[in-house]
Amino acid sequence: MSLLHHEVRAPLDLFHRTYHSLLRSSGEIQIQALIEPFAAMEPSLHVGIRSPLPDLSALTYTSLRLPACIDSVRLVLLGQAHEVFARHGFGNVESWQPVSAPGRRRKMFFDGHETLAVLIASPSDLDDLIPMLVSFQAEWNKLHEQIDDPRATPLHERLRTGGIPTTAELAPLGLANDDMQRLRMIWGDGMPARLRHIAEWKKRFAVRMLGGSIMDYERATLRWWWNIEHELQDLDLHNRPVYFVSSNTHSLINLLSGFALRNTDELLRYIRDRDHGDLLTEYEKIVDEQVPTSIENFFYYVQKKYQAEPQSRNYFERRAAEERDLGIYRVASRFYVDVDAQIIDLSRLDPERIDPRLRIDGAERLRNSRAVIVNIDYPLGLAAYHILKIVARSVSRLAGVYVIGKAATLNGKIGDVLIPNVVFDEHTGNTYHFVPAFSAGDIEPYIAHGSVLDNQKAITSRGTYLQNAAFLEACYREFFTDLEMEAGPYLNAIYEQAFPQRYPTGEIISFLRPPFDIGFLHYASDTPYSKGHNLGARNLSYFGMDPTYATSLAAARRIISQEVAALA
Repeated sequence: MSLLHHEVRAPLDLFHRTYHSLLRSSGEIQIQALIEPFAAMEPSLHVGIRSPLPDLSALTYTSLRLPACIDSVRLVLLGQAHEVFARHGFGNVESWQPVSAPGRRRKMFFDGHETLAVLIASPSDLDDLIPMLVSFQAEWNKLHEQIDDPRATPLHERLRTGGIPTTAELAPLGLANDDMQRLRMIWGDGMPARLRHIAEWKKRFAVRMLGGSIMDYERATLRWWWNIEHELQDLDLHNRPVYFVSSNTHSLINLLSGFALRNTDELLRYIRDRDHGDLLTEYEKIVDEQVPTSIENFFYYVQKKYQAEPQSRNYFERRAAEERDLGIYRVASRFYVDVDAQIIDLSRLDPERIDPRLRIDGAERLRNSRAVIVNIDYPLGLAAYHILKIVARSVSRLAGVYVIGKAATLNGKIGDVLIPNVVFDEHTGNTYHFVPAFSAGDIEPYIAHGSVLDNQKAITSRGTYLQNAAFLEACYREFFTDLEMEAGPYLNAIYEQAFPQRYPTGEIISFLRPPFDIGFLHYASDTPYSKGHNLGARNLSYFGMDPTYATSLAAARRIISQEVAALA
């Protein structure tokens, strides 16, 4: 397979090997040592790495995925759990300031000075975080160099006084006016302070790995699951069949509770009172059938926006009470794997209250079900393997595994849904063939804006930065047009439930008789070939809501149908 050819993989593998070998050290490693191998692989997400001018696309990407305190950070500590930090002399990490980034879900704690502690769930977190630190440092130092003499330039004087720089004053940075508008959008009111920091010092990140063995990762995942079992002792999860879903924390639970659909008056009152003219206009277009968007999806969207309002407290307290009454339980992650979970007792769901698109014949039989849905907020990369392995060995049996998540597409467009039946896993070199639980016909009735592409070939990438033009071209030549990060690890965990051995490497594996129902649904959030917008770049056009709920509906309908058939 050309994906494994040396000339395609050599620069990517060199960078990957370099930082993984350096992280074996018990001391600090300097990110500066990784700049050259990073630049040599010519990553698709940082095409301007060798240019003396700033690469705003790379700076945008990293700024959205690193916490704001990163400006002050010198040392990044990496560990799997608070016990690992304590074992290395950092016993008070839990008392540090919790920080977050808008574009990446990861538990992080800042000591208020120069140290950031990051919890990692698998080596995939390293493959994600280390390239981002390299990229961010490179762009920070480019901006620093563009300001020749900070004490003498009008820009530095403006920044020193706390003012907002003018376009003329920003000219030394080599940025166009639209570039500065993007920076203002990303950094907000903190842009002048951030530019002042950039002018004052060069960035010199250091990273220190604490722990890092397979056992450390598995121990952290096991304690994540123990927390769920402890919170829900009365459910007796050890003795219940489980439908495992990896998706998000809102769509499936909204569909199965239907709470937003019973409180539309309050949600409409909210958008009228808050003068959300764009939402009201969209609502009127949907009612008048001027746009092909689901009214149910509209109210789920409004409910999510309503949650940020202080006056919504009573609404969401009522929702929590109704969810418990329906056997829907939310369990937040603690100081381990940053993956929230919901446990849904199928026997307590009310067929009259669920989303009307889920009401199938025989749903009343669910009252006799022993099965539960374990729905998790999708993990990153290799963490998926550890999670599914721990869950599978801890419950009575798995009745199905359904994975919903974002992907990049090489042959589709933003908002399309991709259904693979072949997956190549970069981590192991395994190629999996299987009959998917879903086809295009399961999604098409519920999607308004995108296409559904089934019979696709997916590749599980090691990381978003570990790709370049040659790699993407090799993928396309082999018809691997669905790029994502979790399918391979999930299939490796499924392999170990079908065969009496650990998953292999470099093999072609066919699940002719899978141990349970298997289905992967990916919705396109990026188009690397066309450099398209991502889902976050579009606001009220439902490019994000549309495929998310279409895929969640398909998964929920599949689970209900499977369980109703089993009960019959």
